[in-house]
Amino acid sequence: MRFAVAGCVLLLSSFCGAQEKPAAVAASVTVPAIIDHNRVTIEADIAVPDGSTQRVRAWVDNGNPDLEMSRHLATVLQLAVSCDDRACSSAPPHEMTIGGMSISFAALKEAKIPLKPVSAASVLAPGTNAEINLPARVLRHYDVLVDFPGHKFTIGPPGTIHFQGVSSKVQIGAESGLIQVSSQIESKKYNLALDLGSSVSFLSEDLFHTLAAAHAAWPLMTGAVGPANMWGTDDEPKWQLMRVDRLQYGPVFLTDVPVVALSVAYIDFIEKPVGASDVGLLGSQALLNYRVGFDYAHSTVYFDIGRLFNFPDFDVVGLVLRPEDDGRFTILGVADFEGKPSVPSGPEGVHGGDLLVAVDDIPVQGVTMGQVWSMLGGTPGQARKLTIEHGGKQFMVAASVRHFLAEPPDDGDTKKKK
Repeated sequence: MRFAVAGCVLLLSSFCGAQEKPAAVAASVTVPAIIDHNRVTIEADIAVPDGSTQRVRAWVDNGNPDLEMSRHLATVLQLAVSCDDRACSSAPPHEMTIGGMSISFAALKEAKIPLKPVSAASVLAPGTNAEINLPARVLRHYDVLVDFPGHKFTIGPPGTIHFQGVSSKVQIGAESGLIQVSSQIESKKYNLALDLGSSVSFLSEDLFHTLAAAHAAWPLMTGAVGPANMWGTDDEPKWQLMRVDRLQYGPVFLTDVPVVALSVAYIDFIEKPVGASDVGLLGSQALLNYRVGFDYAHSTVYFDIGRLFNFPDFDVVGLVLRPEDDGRFTILGVADFEGKPSVPSGPEGVHGGDLLVAVDDIPVQGVTMGQVWSMLGGTPGQARKLTIEHGGKQFMVAASVRHFLAEPPDDGDTKKKK
């Protein structure tokens, strides 16, 4: 009798189970990524109050805990914007949809907005084409994979991405989502943040100058050219750059890494959200050959080598530029090369405050920082015709592509140990 009852129960439960729909299995999604000025941008959708959706360009910004968006996008989404004399803010959108997957913004309290009129703020920042960022506070709730060689971005619920490559346990800010990785330079241990939203790497001024004094052969220069020309701040013509011979970042050994000396004030800014000491950050320029995976749930980062290629990011014309709100580019300064200005200056050359109008007759107004630096790059010695505007008048300047931050000669002990 027990067997018969058990059989009926089993049959009934099987029947009932057959009537139930299987639970949907969460999966990750993969979308194309644009790598522009070493920044990762993807396309996403955000719901508009009228029931439609707005297609936006989102900057994957794991080194920034805060949501930021353009004033124009906030207006389109009909968000109430409040401003003081320094910045604006609004409530954040409820979510963003990437490749059909809803990405919740529930962890966010506000969206930061540049203090600019709508007419001058169609993008998040001058020199970019992004209208909103995807910050660390959002990313930390997901699995994330940035595939630089494949120009792809993958995101999914925890446990949905099969990460490959070597891995490293990391420190993650519980609230900010910012990441620090145990690193070594010259056999000394340091913490370096991981910031794929930064186009170049930074070291604290103290460590930068200590290394520069100990290694006179390491390439050194002044002037933020190429990927170091981040935003066009007034101090970028004076930024100091150096190529670090060897750096261990978690389990990865990197060589000839360009770094910029970073002020103490900014070091404090990136330390506090994580709650650990820090001497700088590793930017995307050092990892362009890798697929970088973020397993936030297990405080682990993966590095999977995808190609071996030496990016000539500093083979450029030596201008330092500032992208303006109207899409034009102001020349802030000229970097020296072998002790002389790398671009003709003086009465018939460029001056600080001049406008870069075109490169080889191709207008630059409205392009991104990545696009203008592609136009200014090339093989060392190649000539570039620059159209310059000074005082409302235009003239031409012939400039050459220079090999800035040249790697050390291949005949020293430094190279032998590699």
